[in-house]
Amino acid sequence: MHSNSSSGSRPSLNSLSSKRPFQALALGVAILPFNSLNAEKSHQYNTVVNTNVLTVVAVENPTTVFKEGQFLHGFGYDLARNYAQSLNVKLDFKTVPDNTTALKWVAQGKANLAMTTANLASIEAKQLVSFSASCGDQGTLSKNGLNPQLNWVFKQADDPLTLTASGFVCQSKQAGTTQQLASFYNRNVVKPESWSTIQKDLNQRLPIYKASFKQSAAKYDLDWHLLAAIGYQESYLKPTSVSPTGVRGLMMLTSGTARAMGVTNRTDPVQSIQGGAKYYDLMLDQYDDIPFPDRNWYALVAYNMGPGAVNQIQKRIKAQGKDPKQWVNLYDYLERNKARNGRYKQALQYVTRIRTYLEHMKTNNRIEI
Repeated sequence: MHSNSSSGSRPSLNSLSSKRPFQALALGVAILPFNSLNAEKSHQYNTVVNTNVLTVVAVENPTTVFKEGQFLHGFGYDLARNYAQSLNVKLDFKTVPDNTTALKWVAQGKANLAMTTANLASIEAKQLVSFSASCGDQGTLSKNGLNPQLNWVFKQADDPLTLTASGFVCQSKQAGTTQQLASFYNRNVVKPESWSTIQKDLNQRLPIYKASFKQSAAKYDLDWHLLAAIGYQESYLKPTSVSPTGVRGLMMLTSGTARAMGVTNRTDPVQSIQGGAKYYDLMLDQYDDIPFPDRNWYALVAYNMGPGAVNQIQKRIKAQGKDPKQWVNLYDYLERNKARNGRYKQALQYVTRIRTYLEHMKTNNRIEI
């Protein structure tokens, strides 16, 4: 567990507070002062303000969210989280089995909005309103293997929540945030023809080390699939792996890091996994002021580049007037500067591949987990 955390444990990932002030944004519409709106109408905006919670419902899929235990991430989830931050409220993100249920929740007022790929006819049949989650930039979603038909669905068109959400989504597109999120959650990071080899590796090797991954993950309150994904990225789960620079073992630890983590034999898979888990946990502690899931991505980049390099990039991001604690900004910096710095390109590949392997292990039924 984390002694640096004020609560003593990691926060739940489906709720998140923010200090960013509410911004009233809308595309092509003027938002009237809220006291001039029909006060008798039961707007979802009022519910959100009164409860300080934005309730979003979605169907779990590669475009919206991946959910297992505490670990929650995805293109749709991140976009909704950003919107909740802009309203300065907490996000309560719920998943349901199908689009029909998601729409029903909005119609019944059980959720403030739904993220859904339901067709327009089914949305209109329930007298609901919707708009594109990409503000019409379906091409960006398609290019990154995401579903271009992702929509945000609301109960009323004239609800301030609907108006501010449409404005927020289009501002995200104009600011490049939508493109960056889609790029990070790219479904095509690994070539389709490579998956058969990856699956074969995982089927052969993961069962051997699963107990060690689970034991080490439990010790540090980590997701064991994430540790296994790091191990696969580092060594393809081969404990005898050695790199040209001298890092070795299943988790590819340097000699200095291994000593610091109490590892006496880097080629011992159990010791390597224990050392890798301990080091990753220390990287998470470096960024304990950053909420999940972003903290995982920061920690992974730090695991790859070293925390000093990440901290230097954060200083440059801050100097540019951007928030250094937002993953989309760190990702954007690495992406824009990868041509001049090979370490940035490597770090991008590292974190996106681990995310991809993690999602694959969690959603692929052929792996006995």
